[in-house]
Amino acid sequence: MKIAQVTPLYEAVPPRLYGGTERVVAHLTDALVDLGHDVTLFASAEAQTRARLIPVRDQAIRLDPAHLKSDLAAHMTMLAEVLDRADGFDVIHFHTDIVHFPFFSPWADKTLTTLHGRLDLKDLPEVYARWPEFGLVSISDDQRRPLPDANWKATVHHGMPGDLYRFSPRSQGYLAFLGRISPEKRPDRAIEIATRLGKPLKIAAKVDAADRAYWETVIEPLVRDNPLVEFVGEIGDAEKSAFLGGAEALLFPIDWPEPFGLVMIEAMACGTPVVAFACGSAPEIVEDGATGFLVHSVDEAVAAAGQAHRLDREAIRTRFDLRFSATAMARRYLDVYGDLLAQRPFAAPADSAAPPPMRLRDESRSFAAEPRPVANVGFL
Repeated sequence: MKIAQVTPLYEAVPPRLYGGTERVVAHLTDALVDLGHDVTLFASAEAQTRARLIPVRDQAIRLDPAHLKSDLAAHMTMLAEVLDRADGFDVIHFHTDIVHFPFFSPWADKTLTTLHGRLDLKDLPEVYARWPEFGLVSISDDQRRPLPDANWKATVHHGMPGDLYRFSPRSQGYLAFLGRISPEKRPDRAIEIATRLGKPLKIAAKVDAADRAYWETVIEPLVRDNPLVEFVGEIGDAEKSAFLGGAEALLFPIDWPEPFGLVMIEAMACGTPVVAFACGSAPEIVEDGATGFLVHSVDEAVAAAGQAHRLDREAIRTRFDLRFSATAMARRYLDVYGDLLAQRPFAAPADSAAPPPMRLRDESRSFAAEPRPVANVGFL
């Protein structure tokens, strides 16, 4: 199958530090190549991929030192590159939210759009009502709740390569928080949980410009004044195995409907249980009492984190391999691609002559046979 993967341009593929969507695209792309498909990736030039790369920007936007830059212009350029090659693909898989809708309506039946963000935003229902021809994939069932009537084709949970993370049979006794410093991620809850347990907490997180005031006024004082808390800063894939694998539990104390939460499965890959507040996708990802605990309050989180060391770390890693490997994710997407292609109307080449009508042996009676639908599955 000839497949295009179209990624956002904000982070490298995979990201050098923090980043979710581009990391998932990187792993999906490589897994599809490993499964024998012809994959083309549209991304910034520093992408590391086993697919054919079409570079559309010299580097990813967030870490580009240029002071003045336009993310809209960069994505418009990329969409033009995809549009020029659209006829050469069986499936064009977009991860760019909704920006491609106005340009790809004639090719909507060969596109799939995975939505990676929250969908409870004021202006979104009108967009999906205006362009209903685009098939959508959710990254959790919970993500769909604000738009139940959109053109959903499937839910596909994220996956990661198992060999990217090192299994740790034993922890080093600390709790971990990994992600982004922001009010909805609730690092303040993580600090409270660790403090009440008397356990060390390591925080590895980035601080966006939009969250700088929250960091300086709320979180930094809690870190500075608490000897149990260590702020590590932003880390990349190379540091995650040691950071997550050494933790007794990952704290995921979110206060918003997170569509997936990649860090939960990264922790599971290391054998580390997850203590997650039961909102957003967490109940779909964490198996309560097996790969971690689902909680509804800080009191419950304190109790759960105190019991996390009792969970079987080898079993947690086994569940990751079964449910959240990159290969498992790729195979689920291949099922969706196959359904998409099977539903596409078959069209004969434009320059081919129409076949003559079928005739009975009695030449005095002739009629055109009814056309039989053919599924153009697009496999090579």
